[in-house]
Amino acid sequence: MEQTGSNFIYDFIEEDLLQNPGMKVHTRFPPEPNGYLHIGHCKALVIDFETARKYGGLCNLRMDDTNPAKEDTEYVDAIKEDIHWLGFDWGDRFFYGSDYFEKDYEFAVQLIKKGLAYVCELSAEEFRDPKYCGDLTHPAVSPWRDRPIEESLDLFERMKNGEFPEGKYTLRAKIDLASGNFCMRDPVIYRIKYVEHHRQGTKWCIFPMYDFAHPIQDALEGITHSLCSLEYEIHRPLYNWVRDHVEIPGSQNHPGFPRQIEFSRLNITYTVLSKRFLRTLVTEGCVDGWDDPRMPTLCGLRRRGYTGSSILDFISRTGVAKSDSLVDIRQLEACIRNELNETAPRRIAVTKPIKVIVDNYPADQTEYFDLPNHPQHPEIGTRAVPFTRELYIDADDFAEVPPPKFFRLKPDAEVRLMGAYIVRCGEIIKNEDGTIREIHVTADLETGNGNPTDGRKIKGTIHWVSAPHAVDASLRYFENLTTLENPANREEGKDYTDYINPDSVRIYEHAKLEPALAEAKPGDRYQFVRCGYFCMDSKYENTFNRTVSLKDSFKEG
Repeated sequence: MEQTGSNFIYDFIEEDLLQNPGMKVHTRFPPEPNGYLHIGHCKALVIDFETARKYGGLCNLRMDDTNPAKEDTEYVDAIKEDIHWLGFDWGDRFFYGSDYFEKDYEFAVQLIKKGLAYVCELSAEEFRDPKYCGDLTHPAVSPWRDRPIEESLDLFERMKNGEFPEGKYTLRAKIDLASGNFCMRDPVIYRIKYVEHHRQGTKWCIFPMYDFAHPIQDALEGITHSLCSLEYEIHRPLYNWVRDHVEIPGSQNHPGFPRQIEFSRLNITYTVLSKRFLRTLVTEGCVDGWDDPRMPTLCGLRRRGYTGSSILDFISRTGVAKSDSLVDIRQLEACIRNELNETAPRRIAVTKPIKVIVDNYPADQTEYFDLPNHPQHPEIGTRAVPFTRELYIDADDFAEVPPPKFFRLKPDAEVRLMGAYIVRCGEIIKNEDGTIREIHVTADLETGNGNPTDGRKIKGTIHWVSAPHAVDASLRYFENLTTLENPANREEGKDYTDYINPDSVRIYEHAKLEPALAEAKPGDRYQFVRCGYFCMDSKYENTFNRTVSLKDSFKEG
């Protein structure tokens, strides 16, 4: 994948390589398996794997499963599938953070023995009490900071053995209670938690905090560059402290490494990437699972019809920056639209069908017109589309009382049936409730190629399908899942669920498709002429999801 945006990370790495001859760039992608990957994770994923590729290095895949509360093997499997779908591979370098629990414990004991960690008895409430946590002008306080080393060692072992309830004790690093960076004010590095782990079961009841486990795991795996999003910038001094004070075999081959480098997160208009919000949508039934086509998850985008290559194109175009910015969602849509415009076969689908009777066409006749599979690529051939006396056209292509400049079907006017005859509107038959039952037209049977022999101008062309040959289907049109353009602008007191778009999906259950689509398989993508780009759904039969519209006002930079 060619990087089209700027990338300051490469500048840092190239400087590191100059100063450390023989260094092999080694990155890692460490997702937490407590949900499905979304488009925001994709940026980090691409940066990690592409950075390693650019410098001929390696990239590990590590499941950050040190917090057992919401982690599950289901998410592990889904994450691996998504990464492969994007075209990346970790080879034999797949790890779990929980693989290192024994090492994490040993290194914590090592810090206690050095006088660099202690067991603390402050409760969660006391941690938040200004008396103990301090403020910008007052240091934090812990009455147990000077607890004897042997006592901390004994308590920590008993914590491991399950002798105390949750919240009774924590293990804290002894750094600087007066630091202006609150992350360095003797942070908790271990806590008691009685939750069954998805891999370790009930073997452990104490678990390392991310800020402690992460640099240890990086060092054990030989990571040189720990690339992470910008919210971890304030945690970098703690990352470096753990790295420099824990004696990890082999980690001093290049002093000062692993090196943490932060980049801005991916923020997209009308797209909330909070895992908590996405999980709420799933658990409360607001969406059809994690792979709902409206979701920003990779499995949701895939089900909607996005390709891995279009997502990589989008990530490349957004670039890598140090400061946050908001990317227009139409830029993502433009990437898949550009790709499908080149690759998607053309087919005909009538979303809101109205029956049309061609009065002067024989009832027992079927004629076939050869329509191109792709107008810009004649080499992929044509398909035979049947034409009969009874057709379906879209309700939007007829107006009994047309507005100005309406060039589709209207009373006593002509329109071209795409690839077939020119027809003139005649009698309109209605149901008792006033809705249209059928429209009768007369065809100019001398215009089989769509061109009148007398040179008259026909301004409108509409699509159609043969009624007796039509394939029944459901078409789903999607809009943004939320109404909040900038997710950062949520009003005080409101939750993201208050911005759910009630009209994020329109379902047309009685669509009619040309017969060639009877052979469509889940995941197949098409341009439905004049309707948009669609993908056959992987969950529901005879259902197509609109991936993206045909056109948009977004201007690519």
